Amino acid sequence: MILSFVDSVRAVPAAEWEPLARPAGLYLSHRWLAGEEDDPTAARVYALVRNRAGTLLAAAPLCLVRDEPNDFYRPGTVLPARLRPRVIAGARRGYHNAPLTAHGLDSARRDACLLLLRDAARRFAGRHGTTHWWPYLTAPAAARLAPLYPERPLHLEDDAVIPLPGAGVDDYIASLPSRRRAGIRRERRAFAAAGLDVRHEALTGCLEDAGALLAGHQRDHGHERDGVDAMTGLLARQAAAMGDEARVVAAYDGRRMTGFCLYYHYGSTTWVRAVAADRRHPAPHLYFNLMYYLPAEEAYAHGTTALHAGMTAIEAKRRRGATVSGLWALADR
Repeated sequence: MILSFVDSVRAVPAAEWEPLARPAGLYLSHRWLAGEEDDPTAARVYALVRNRAGTLLAAAPLCLVRDEPNDFYRPGTVLPARLRPRVIAGARRGYHNAPLTAHGLDSARRDACLLLLRDAARRFAGRHGTTHWWPYLTAPAAARLAPLYPERPLHLEDDAVIPLPGAGVDDYIASLPSRRRAGIRRERRAFAAAGLDVRHEALTGCLEDAGALLAGHQRDHGHERDGVDAMTGLLARQAAAMGDEARVVAAYDGRRMTGFCLYYHYGSTTWVRAVAADRRHPAPHLYFNLMYYLPAEEAYAHGTTALHAGMTAIEAKRRRGATVSGLWALADR
């Protein structure tokens, strides 16, 4: 096996990268990572493992973080005091991470690939006088990597994924316990009766409205520096990178957007990226419809079979049928 480094994911054809990335999720996809390269808060390289025939067997982005605006990715916030790595291995955003390995590798070759990726991260971090960590690893990824690290995996958060059985939202609702079925139908009816205009559009067409709502949502959750300009700029970068794949379902009261959900279809999953609602103009069960039911409708229409609902409010997600698993961190000393 041969280890090499490239400075941009664009140096790897998407046709090579995507078969490894699709099982791991949106935030390790070729297009997402290419868009992240425009973020000036980190320097990046990509570790690649190939066989002698040149076939890509494994890969990992490596990010030297200069300035981390997200508290949840700051080592000082989530890791023990003795660990202060400045290199992130794998996905830097999205709270969903794993090393990329090719489908069909036997356990010995897969483990050899993971060892090379760990050594690549150590080498890159060592050149910059620091260490590395893998934040927000899925449970299977953490189990595969854990034998290679001196520190035990640290549980950071829980992650929720809602299965979408059958052919439509009615099948999803029917899969839930009877008490939950009645509650969800009631929430959908009350929202529909409010008479809001529900629109499905590309993110590029509603950046300013969505940026203002997202800034308000962040402010309500204590993130004062995530102002309108910052949030609009963040969404604009996503729109530029992801194009028509960045989709929004939004509720309007006349010309005013009262809430939106930004989502992506990737692999067999629809990934909810951001949800925000205007608390000054509430509508019945607006947030639940934007977070769960309207994206689920879009998922069924697109043919995906799960809704990635992410972290926080885990019990609310569990009540809506989510399966929950841990997200873990592994840090090198």
